[in-house]
Amino acid sequence: SEQQGVRYLHLGSPLIQGAMRIARPYALELEYTREMLLPLLLHADEAWPSRVLQVGLGAASLTRFLHRHRPRARLTVLEIRPDVVAAARQFFKLPEPSERLGIVTGDACETIVRLKGRFDLVLVDGFDGAGNAGMLETVPFYLNVRERLARGGFMACNLLSGRRGIVAGVGMLGQAFGE
Repeated sequence: SEQQGVRYLHLGSPLIQGAMRIARPYALELEYTREMLLPLLLHADEAWPSRVLQVGLGAASLTRFLHRHRPRARLTVLEIRPDVVAAARQFFKLPEPSERLGIVTGDACETIVRLKGRFDLVLVDGFDGAGNAGMLETVPFYLNVRERLARGGFMACNLLSGRRGIVAGVGMLGQAFGE
């Protein structure tokens, strides 16, 4: 949908899965996306992060921003739905795959254990049309994320869940990462 110069992604429901201001496609339109990139403020060096893992593509807001503003970063995006990748390409200016940007279509819970190397920054923002994150909001998944983090790396995740709520999400993060 589009309203007042902003294009929104929906997955078969009124819930907003992502947004892009058409006149400023590389800006982060939604507040939570800006909050997810707080770790960038903790690193004055523009060479950080060197490797980013993004779970959930949505409207490609985080992808576009990092691709534009962190040109040295290598981004790996995991997205379960091919139609979301197609929509991001067609309507949300998803950059073309390159040496710097890889898009992997498949289940993130299965794919993350097969990835090689570690990531400085892991961004978890994957939901279905009803706002459920499914297996992405479980202790086993968070433990696998922890294994993929580089020493001193950061993970940021969207805990807006229609299923369990923020308190449960924080509890699972505590179990996986320690208090």
